[in-house]
Amino acid sequence: MSFIKSLNSPKSSPPRELKSTLLALDIGTEFVKCALATPAEESSKFKSGLTSGKLNVLGFSKTKQASGNMQNGTISNIKGVVKSCEEAISIVEEKTSRHAKAVVVGISGELVKGDTTTIRYRRDNPNKPITDAELKELLEKIESRAEKKVKKELALETDNPEINLSLINSALVSLSIDGYRINNPVGFKGAEVMIEYYTAFAPSLATSAIEKVCVELELDLLAIVVEPFAVCRACLGDEADADFSAVLIDIGGGTTDVAVVDSGGICGTKMFNIAGQSFTRGVSESLGVKLPTAEKYKTNLEEEDILSDSIINKTTGALFGPLSIWLAGVTIALEEFKNISPLPPDIFISGGSAKLLPLEEALATSDWFESADFERRPLIHVLDPFSLPDFSFPDDPSSLEDLDCSFITALGLLRVAVDTLLVSPEKQGLRAKISKLLTH
Repeated sequence: MSFIKSLNSPKSSPPRELKSTLLALDIGTEFVKCALATPAEESSKFKSGLTSGKLNVLGFSKTKQASGNMQNGTISNIKGVVKSCEEAISIVEEKTSRHAKAVVVGISGELVKGDTTTIRYRRDNPNKPITDAELKELLEKIESRAEKKVKKELALETDNPEINLSLINSALVSLSIDGYRINNPVGFKGAEVMIEYYTAFAPSLATSAIEKVCVELELDLLAIVVEPFAVCRACLGDEADADFSAVLIDIGGGTTDVAVVDSGGICGTKMFNIAGQSFTRGVSESLGVKLPTAEKYKTNLEEEDILSDSIINKTTGALFGPLSIWLAGVTIALEEFKNISPLPPDIFISGGSAKLLPLEEALATSDWFESADFERRPLIHVLDPFSLPDFSFPDDPSSLEDLDCSFITALGLLRVAVDTLLVSPEKQGLRAKISKLLTH
């Protein structure tokens, strides 16, 4: 199952003659994280189209968000978010002595919906070769059907039947003709076509807030990307036929993002609002301490020189309840992936809260998985930035001290930035042709 991606660029997307430095902004509930990178090719190749998606990461940074900047993973205070982004960008630009104008920004939250739609249709004339126009028309019908489904879901969740949506990301997961799975259907004949097509939608209000932030920062917005989609891209790398299957769970401050990838194809993305802040509140309420103290306890559980054994034991006990609720949320999210059975046997976790040892232990040792569609207990891995394909990093070890699993989304956003620039009119390969066909 090949992973062929398509990204919906904003109306104001910049020309391809961009400077070679790319910026990723992961605007989270607790932190803004950013990363700078250049493609492995010479920057002049942007003018004629890149030939590879390999990336040289130059630097990264993060800054703390002010309280009230974000609500359930989405921007609620534009001025506050702009300030946090300015600080993070200033730090990374000072570190690297580089400046970027082209940016890719992540979007998350419970109202961001990503799912895979499967459609079968019989062609009127099986002996007529499939054309670009026929495939494009079919994909547009799938997007329309998916949008109607999402609007119906959000109308029930928000009690707003008139909610406006934006298509953020789409990807052709698989396509078969008369039961034979193929990559490029154009030119093939056949009677029955089956398509699995991933689409992700977000409320237009959320995307317009991101666009406003970029305007205030004087950045050229290359794309808005659903964050679990970006994590998938970080893991898949530059191979169009990547044979990678896993459950990906990104645990941030305000939201947990779940994605399932099967043989390189995205089966869907789900998000729910139980994450790091929920764990902190649980410690605060259980131990009767203020939130900053609870956060200190939570993030220093392995530091015996900072916390006493008594505090470590009490904090670990206080996390039991919130983690049980979180595991239930993961199970419910995975139940939505009805298009794949059984689920892949490997779970990769990322995000700032993935570093919480009791969380990893809860995933690895409790019986939560018995309620999900796994054949056996899944293996738990913390995503390591240095294990991601097609990324290279600075040689200076001191510049990499803070690079950990909390930056996976930012690195994935960089990966998507190159995806949007890979295709040019001069390129005629399979990947370019299909990507061009699917790009809006």
